[in-house]
Amino acid sequence: MTVDWLYNQIGETFSFLQGSDILFFISALLPSAIIISLMAVNAIVMVYAEMKVSAFMQDRMGPMGQGPGLHAGKFGILQPIADPIKLLLKEDTIPTVADKPLFVLAPFIIFVGAVIGFLAVPFNQDLIVVDLNIGIFYIMAVGSFAVIGLILAGWSSNNKWSLYGGMRSAAQIISYEIPAGLCVITVIMLAGSLNMQEIIKYQNGGISNWIIFDNPFSFISFFIFFICIVAETNRTPFDISEAESELVGGFHTEYSGFRWSMFFLSEYANMLVVCFVASAGFLGGWQSPFEGFMNTPLWGVFWMLSKVFSLMFVMMWFRWTFPRLRVDQLMYLCWKVFIPFCLANLFFVSIWELIWSLIFK
Repeated sequence: MTVDWLYNQIGETFSFLQGSDILFFISALLPSAIIISLMAVNAIVMVYAEMKVSAFMQDRMGPMGQGPGLHAGKFGILQPIADPIKLLLKEDTIPTVADKPLFVLAPFIIFVGAVIGFLAVPFNQDLIVVDLNIGIFYIMAVGSFAVIGLILAGWSSNNKWSLYGGMRSAAQIISYEIPAGLCVITVIMLAGSLNMQEIIKYQNGGISNWIIFDNPFSFISFFIFFICIVAETNRTPFDISEAESELVGGFHTEYSGFRWSMFFLSEYANMLVVCFVASAGFLGGWQSPFEGFMNTPLWGVFWMLSKVFSLMFVMMWFRWTFPRLRVDQLMYLCWKVFIPFCLANLFFVSIWELIWSLIFK
């Protein structure tokens, strides 16, 4: 189900719209509305999950909503709904010394970067907005879009802590894109395609055919790639751009209300997109772990989302397990450990595939 399919279906249903700009507008607007709704629902679900997961790991109850008067409902299920309402009702302040146009623009740039990443994400065999031939390259490219918004947010605030946070974030994301890209090359090399659906179809045949288990070196690629996407999404232990103990709030120190919630929404959306890439590239995507069993389109959505949310749970697990790295440790890990290791790993994957093809094919 792509935009082209939607365009044709609406055109056949409403023949008077065929060939008009209105038809094209509706075909483009509908998937966009669904994606933004998905981002909102994902943020609500993940906020609740993160509160409960962190509470469990710290041996406490988390939001429960007990007692008289207004509360968060049974098991605190209304808490993630109350939080955005509170944010939307807060005063939206802009510092007098800030560069107002850029200050206003920054959160929307980050939000747009998160939204357009969903366009090439496959949910099952048929459900994808745009089936691009360079899908995985496109997602990696638009993932860098957030750097512009982060730098603008830090610089336009005219606040030293915001500027430090923005510069840290830019250095971190740009650096960790290199080893992440090298790990993705492993996937492209094995699958022989940049198309997300083709990469997933290559892993057909059960869990043993997933790229993560293809050879001893592809598991290393997955491990490094996952660490890199945790760093790219500014999650703990790599959240140096908003380190509260050092930078007050980092690049969004001066933001409040609706604009602050845009950063928050974009963070969870970026987590979702990169986990989709990891799931599609290494864990079989919408493929069932059982060969020829539970592999229908509806099961495909289930398998894809179960893998994605499992990876997001691991990200939350990291948050309450590892201490935050220092800036120098973060850069050392990227440039002196991951990048040389990824280059060597890429070489060994190439040799492994060459030997395998000569012996068994």
